[in-house]
Amino acid sequence: MRQLLLAGSALVVLAAPGLTPAAAQGGPSDVRLPPVTMLDELVVTATRRPEPRSTLAGTVQVIDEATIRASTAQNLTDLLAENAVGFFSEWTPAQTSINIRGGSSDGQGRDFRSQVLVLVNGRRAGTANLSKLSPAEVARIEVIRGPASVVYGSQAIGGVINLILRDGLNSPGGQAEIRTGSWGLLEGRVGQGGVLPESGVDYYLGVAGGRRDSYRAGGGGEQGGTQWNRLGALGALGVQTGLGRVATTVRTDGTYDAGFRGSAWNTTNSEDRSNASADVTLDGATPDDRFRWFGQFYAVRDQDNLRWRSPVQRSAAGLPVPGTDSDRNNRTLDILGLRLQPSMRLWQGADLVTGLDLEHATLRSTRTRIGLPGSGITSQVPPFDNDQTEQTLGLFSELSQRLLDDRLTLRAGVRQSWGETQLDATDNQPLLRLRSASYDATTWSAGASLRVAEGAVLRANAATGFRAPTATDLAADFTALGGGRTFGNPDLKPETSVQYELGSALFRPGWRADLALFQNTISDRITTSPRQGVANTSDYVNNPGDIVVRGVELQWQGDVARALGITDWRWTTFANASWNFDMVDEGAQLSPTVNTRTAQRMYRYQAAFGTTVGQPRWDVTVTGILRGPMYYDTEENLLIPEAEPYRSFIHRKDPVWVWNLRGSFQPMPDAAPGLRVFGAINNVFDTNYHPIFIATAGDSFQGDARFANGGRGNSAPGREFTAGLRVSF
Repeated sequence: MRQLLLAGSALVVLAAPGLTPAAAQGGPSDVRLPPVTMLDELVVTATRRPEPRSTLAGTVQVIDEATIRASTAQNLTDLLAENAVGFFSEWTPAQTSINIRGGSSDGQGRDFRSQVLVLVNGRRAGTANLSKLSPAEVARIEVIRGPASVVYGSQAIGGVINLILRDGLNSPGGQAEIRTGSWGLLEGRVGQGGVLPESGVDYYLGVAGGRRDSYRAGGGGEQGGTQWNRLGALGALGVQTGLGRVATTVRTDGTYDAGFRGSAWNTTNSEDRSNASADVTLDGATPDDRFRWFGQFYAVRDQDNLRWRSPVQRSAAGLPVPGTDSDRNNRTLDILGLRLQPSMRLWQGADLVTGLDLEHATLRSTRTRIGLPGSGITSQVPPFDNDQTEQTLGLFSELSQRLLDDRLTLRAGVRQSWGETQLDATDNQPLLRLRSASYDATTWSAGASLRVAEGAVLRANAATGFRAPTATDLAADFTALGGGRTFGNPDLKPETSVQYELGSALFRPGWRADLALFQNTISDRITTSPRQGVANTSDYVNNPGDIVVRGVELQWQGDVARALGITDWRWTTFANASWNFDMVDEGAQLSPTVNTRTAQRMYRYQAAFGTTVGQPRWDVTVTGILRGPMYYDTEENLLIPEAEPYRSFIHRKDPVWVWNLRGSFQPMPDAAPGLRVFGAINNVFDTNYHPIFIATAGDSFQGDARFANGGRGNSAPGREFTAGLRVSF
């Protein structure tokens, strides 16, 4: 621990920097129309350094500055769903999990229990709950589709989502924005960035916040318990020194007093979820660029304050019984980390990147329950997470070689990870065996990209990922909100994944297309299994069979006006789509009660299509989001046999389209050139749907009303109107 702090202090003394060069790729913060598609943009997430997208062996999806600013998304979940990044199980306005290529994040967004890794400025965010994070201060998002544990270690099984924040280089100038809309929506943000003349200093300051009342379902009534408040701030300072650019970033983001209906349709729950961090980075190179160095010291605090209650619970006999009047769970994750990444050019066309990652993390949880009269609840139970202390060390290297006049790029990388999970004393778990559990893992990747013609690239790669068991997985003893009890398993093995991928990219001035064919196999997935002969009791186990996902993914961006030779209009299009033609849970066939072997909580297919038409003073965008078929053994208490034949039944949710309409207008181009008015209609056709739950709000309520805690089904927001203005200066 002392060595970690000393190394971080050394970086602070060296100075204080910024993001990678690719973070400066974004344009001015007031982008009125999507720009012409870049031919071969630089990306940083795949290798932790700037590289042309066409030379990578795997698939990277980019959500750029223009796309973020044109969206009216109120959190990162909405923004990523608009771009078909993966399946999102949106439990509440403040809680979402994601599935990419079969790897899913934890339902509560707990970082160490997730198979999709969320990063902020290239380092661990400390959460995988995207709904607690706002897009307000995000300049760019890069998504690795598939395993990436060689570069990022544990959790990178299904993919990596890297949020690149604003700074003085990628967000020069100032901007203020305010927006209002349906259900009491009120949001605002203000930010200012730039470079001080002749000083080598750049800066950015931004504040954002908002609120909304409970929304109405499509064609239905109010969904009580879906309200939220949001607040965030960001400060960044960069200094150019003799050793390179040194930068500091300090930020906080979160949702407060957000409702949590959950699977019991509870309208009285509320929760605070926040994520704060501070970074110090150094990024430099020799004058001939043969040697480069990068260092980052970071501190993260991720907090969840859950104020839940479950007045009605299900007994072991399946009957309603009095439950809790209050069930409060407070969870705090603190992380200190250090990343060092020197790289060098060995010879012509050969680059070697090496890395050292160190982390120290502590997780602390408390829980307090108050039972209702007649519930029999007179004592406390352990929190949802065991207290734990986590130490991790990772060493990796990747060698790339360019051949054939730089048309062919070969890559190979390997990482060795070591970790120790220490089970710490946890409230209300007197029988917990305090011990340490160590693990190590070797992960590898290999691939190639070949430019077969100008603007045409073929690629192939293989990569592996892993996730280490947590203290909760190994030694849990917690009681869920609805009353069920889950125990840990000290014999759990780490989860692993192996992926093979073939892909191609075509890019010309004004358009780009990317196609990928992949197979991702996830082994030893840690899940829960009902304990035979004991009602309402489960154990953590390694899934006896693999999750195998085979699919095709497409990305498209095009400038139609340019292709047609139109010069006085802008007409751009985009499409992101995927089809998982094979998604099998091979462990399901071992259970006599499972009605399908289809992997759960991921789309069979999904898509997002959009087109923007406009001129310099105005633009209109139409976006269609296809949420494809999804399979799920729901936690809801549904009617039997009206809604499901038996409790453990895997449902298939039908596909649904959601359409959004957006537009903006510049009212005074001469007097106020930086002023722009905008508006949007989300869910234009007022569709009643929910991404994950079966019992949606409406007259044909499929839930068992005996177990409802105030609500009648869960639905996503119906038709929503928003309007606002943005001023750039």
